[in-house]
Amino acid sequence: MADNTITSDASSYHVPVLLAEVIAQLAILPDGTYVDCTFGGGGHSRAILSALSPKGRLVVFDQDEDARANAPADPRLVFVPHNFRHLRRFLQLQGIAEVDGLLADLGVSSHQFDEGGRGFSTRFDARLDMRMDQRREKTAGAILRTYSEAQLHKLFEQYGEVTNSKTLARTIVDVRRTVSLDTTDAFKKAVASVVKGNPNKYFAQVFQALRIEVNDEMGALTELLEQIPPVLKPGGRAAIITFHSLEDRLVKLFFRNGTLEAEEENPFQMTTRRNPLRLVTKKPVEATEEERKRNPRSRSAKLRVAEKKEEADNEGSL
Repeated sequence: MADNTITSDASSYHVPVLLAEVIAQLAILPDGTYVDCTFGGGGHSRAILSALSPKGRLVVFDQDEDARANAPADPRLVFVPHNFRHLRRFLQLQGIAEVDGLLADLGVSSHQFDEGGRGFSTRFDARLDMRMDQRREKTAGAILRTYSEAQLHKLFEQYGEVTNSKTLARTIVDVRRTVSLDTTDAFKKAVASVVKGNPNKYFAQVFQALRIEVNDEMGALTELLEQIPPVLKPGGRAAIITFHSLEDRLVKLFFRNGTLEAEEENPFQMTTRRNPLRLVTKKPVEATEEERKRNPRSRSAKLRVAEKKEEADNEGSL
């Protein structure tokens, strides 16, 4: 008998957002094959397993080694300790060409925020690490030490939408000549003079930008999205939960167009690009008021779902 019970450690590791909505939208087939790209505490995965028959399969990805301890002892589940950007490669290693559904709950787990030593949170004084995969070399501290003023300006502006990103970048380059920026408190003190508005919100945006850069989150998401059409079976669904506008815009664009490439305008060609996906949710699904009160992290969550068109639908969309 498979053990799908959630231990107290797993449930406190990360509270799954939009759980009922995700399971409903995936329309799970009991004998199907599914992927959870961001296993974390395993809350979404356990719900998927509970809807699967003994013939069903679930492949879960998580690059954070801490997540492995949350995997239930279930013969239907395969844990892949790598980034979801390698989706197709590891599915092929499992002998899986296509799946019936896919879920990705993007961003940082509650566990990563609450583990002070990981450097994700502004609440703890720790080394500015922020690596989700400890096998990677680049840390937030290394970025602050080595990136040029132009590079810092760009990442704070694009990934954190920091209002005075240019001033912040210039300040970092100036102060790092004489001050170490390797820890949370040291960094916050060093740039305190340029903080705009609410310090908690300001540093949350700055830390978000650093975390995205450290883990190449936008690059990984782009690679994942491009693999979804060939990986999904016709009728299969992809459900993606985002937590900030950068991710949401990317998912929205891909689901709407089936690509992230800009369409070339050629007045001599009358072809229309074929989108292999159909939108299931025209607007993002958001948490109920009750869930927002119970789990404040769910306030910024947006769930978008797309379905792989049947072959006949694909042919008809030319």
